[in-house]
Amino acid sequence: MRLIACPSCHTQYDVTHAREAKIRCRCGVELENRELEAIEARIHRCASCSAQVTASASQCDYCGSHIERDESKLSLVCPECYSRNANDARFCAACGVTFAPQPVEVQGEELPCPCCGGSMAVRELIGIPINECSGCNGLWVPGDELDFLISRAVAARERTAGDQADRVEPRRQGANPYRQTVQYRKCPKCAGMMARRNFRKTSGVIIDQCPEHGTWLDADEIEALAGFVRSGGRPRAEAFLRDLESTDQKQRSELAAMRARIESGRSAPEAEAGAGLLELLLDLLPPFSKTR
Repeated sequence: MRLIACPSCHTQYDVTHAREAKIRCRCGVELENRELEAIEARIHRCASCSAQVTASASQCDYCGSHIERDESKLSLVCPECYSRNANDARFCAACGVTFAPQPVEVQGEELPCPCCGGSMAVRELIGIPINECSGCNGLWVPGDELDFLISRAVAARERTAGDQADRVEPRRQGANPYRQTVQYRKCPKCAGMMARRNFRKTSGVIIDQCPEHGTWLDADEIEALAGFVRSGGRPRAEAFLRDLESTDQKQRSELAAMRARIESGRSAPEAEAGAGLLELLLDLLPPFSKTR
């Protein structure tokens, strides 16, 4: 956890996932979102109950809690005195201030759900202001934040799984997307029809994207996408694209060779007719870079 505190009203904010350079406090003061430079300070108080402890105590005489002195485990910096504390501390072990952080205010607006038509309230998800529908549990992810959201979901799942991370098979879809019911949805921002995309080409998870405003995820799709990536989906998808590019180049080479044989072995009218057909085939194979 990473905290900052207002120098005026002393309200604390949890900015662990906040990416804004400036944060406005509820009292009106603008706070700079920056890493605090920690200092080494003596432990005077219990981090669990704030009772005073001796300089060499390993346990609080009042509540019995362990007094953490291992510097490698002191990662929470007090926003008032800048001393290091355990990440789960309730009180600063140096100055005794209570850790009571407030969430950073989420900037955004309510939007209509593209699935059920309900109202989607704004909430913060790992530092990203997203819209969530309470009716169908779908998520609207603004802009191009989807990759960041998925990477954080993958990291969270791996931390939760711990040593079992490699053996846990995450829930993910494996159906053929072309057999799924096709339903085009409107962007909640501009009301334009969103494009349907098979995430990473091979995941089988169809997402709805507006090129200007964001991505719509049906219920549980964020978990399915994270499962696809964490189970090796991204390397498989990239390998598939490399194979597709290789096949595309091979087809073009073969057609070019056929074209050369036609032009060299036939009369001019025949060559023109054959070349016209090959030009049509080449037109049906757009450059690979345009298909990615």
